[in-house]
Amino acid sequence: MGKARHSRFDCAPGCSVEAAIGLLDGKWKSIILWHLLQEDILRFNELRRRIPNVTQKMLTNQLRELEEDGLILRKVYAQVPPKVEYRLSDLGLTLKPILLALKEWGEDHLDLYGRAKQV
Repeated sequence: MGKARHSRFDCAPGCSVEAAIGLLDGKWKSIILWHLLQEDILRFNELRRRIPNVTQKMLTNQLRELEEDGLILRKVYAQVPPKVEYRLSDLGLTLKPILLALKEWGEDHLDLYGRAKQV
């Protein structure tokens, strides 16, 4: 079962932020998008290796939601064993400046969360 979908937002101040966050909510989505941004195309097990703390079920669910929202594309090859590749869609690529800004902000403020800042 997928996430609850909002059919529309009330367009009160901040509704565009609510809509954007709604697409990226979930512990692993931004991390998945980041890895796809860095590598262009990744297979399922390559993503699992890059995100070792995610379970197979959670990774599958997050990938399905990202695909449903149009942020990633999934290509299945008819072979045994199955080969599935993921890449960012054109819409997903528009998140590049946001992901880069999040990375920069995280690097600048990592010391606030228990890890010493490298000088």
